[in-house]
Amino acid sequence: MKLMIASDIHGSAYYCRLLMERMEQLQPDRLLLLGDVLYHGPRNDLPREYAPKQVLAMLNERAGKILCVRGNCDAEVDQMVLDFSVLCESLMLQDGDKRIVAVHGHHLTDGGRPCVQEGDTVLFGHTHIPEDTLRDGVRYLNTGSVSIPKNGSPHSYMVYEDGEFRWFDLESGETYQP
Repeated sequence: MKLMIASDIHGSAYYCRLLMERMEQLQPDRLLLLGDVLYHGPRNDLPREYAPKQVLAMLNERAGKILCVRGNCDAEVDQMVLDFSVLCESLMLQDGDKRIVAVHGHHLTDGGRPCVQEGDTVLFGHTHIPEDTLRDGVRYLNTGSVSIPKNGSPHSYMVYEDGEFRWFDLESGETYQP
């Protein structure tokens, strides 16, 4: 299984276009979006080329390849214009003996914890800061943000392939480790 994993597009046509170009190059089986797809949210400045209608058009062209979980900025009205589900709170993927749980992450920052067990990997976004942390035998990986990175991190996404996760700088295409 080859997954491209991204979070927090926040309606940026510019960075969504870059993400789609990387997707064309990588040819993943699926693009897994970890929420906050169209709306920038009240706490964020407008991202570069804020154009939610352009973002939804780019994503709808690839709807059959997209899995998505709901972010704190995603709403039912977004589901009315997107051709893939955006309202699922979490997803669980199985790759051999590896279990991967995808959430947006806003409940993690409130002390919540998804249904996980030792050895699982939790993928999340929300904070816009890449992270690789082990807590209670569970690996927590934050992709960072496609459009509004924080703490000096790059615009980023991840790839899961052959049981390994790697972070990529969206603009340069280079790998990096948070």
